[in-house]
Amino acid sequence: MLAGGQSLLLEMRYGRSTPTVLVDVNRAPDLAGLDVADGELRLGALVRHAAVERLELDDPLARLLGKAAAVVAHPPIRARGTFVGSLAWAHPASEWCALSRALDARVTVRGPAGERDVPAATWFRGAFRTQRAPDEVVTGVALPLLGAGTGAGFAEHRRTSGSFALAAAGCAVRVEADRVTAARIGLANAADVPLRATDAEAVLVGSDGSPAAVAAAADAAAREADPAGEPHCSAEYRRHTLAVLVRRALTEALADADPGATGDLAWT
Repeated sequence: MLAGGQSLLLEMRYGRSTPTVLVDVNRAPDLAGLDVADGELRLGALVRHAAVERLELDDPLARLLGKAAAVVAHPPIRARGTFVGSLAWAHPASEWCALSRALDARVTVRGPAGERDVPAATWFRGAFRTQRAPDEVVTGVALPLLGAGTGAGFAEHRRTSGSFALAAAGCAVRVEADRVTAARIGLANAADVPLRATDAEAVLVGSDGSPAAVAAAADAAAREADPAGEPHCSAEYRRHTLAVLVRRALTEALADADPGATGDLAWT
């Protein structure tokens, strides 16, 4: 299935993928939906990165997605590539995969047996491997709204403006009465699948969100990671980078949070 083709065409260019048939779905209008219902943002398979970057939504989720979208490759890629395509491709460095895992998104697939939803927690099976069956296509994703008062933060390190992330961290944090009451932390390029740093979340929740608490959570996130080395960076360099990025993302999210706001928090 070809929507944006920004990942697949590159693989074909270098001979790493040689499909015998490509089906262009850009004329399938039911895959172009972008709407909010039942406390979720729902994106169809044809929703481009650029549309997510410009998302008009009165919820902190829009800020979180906007922060991540701004560092997805460069404008021509964002104009053609799709959010759902990133989930289908399942690159370990994908910003969207990391945020989907952190927020427990639901990936929708459709095949001869009908339609089914797969939680992001079980969707990713390894680098470029997912729960999609050979006769299924990925048609959409649903992400929970974050609710008023939630702070959003995202930090990424890459070699050039168009490179894949060497590492990235995205988070959502809720603060009430000077205490962190909820947190979600997602890591990209921290393993062969996107990681939700649950140990780091546990360190942060219940704390006062001080620099010391943030540093402890960042260190916990780095310990949870199982990064691979590569020519551009060693595994230890990537682990150190993840700790730095989690600290930056959490600091940004805590500054972004409104401790006086009230509202539903369906993502806890």
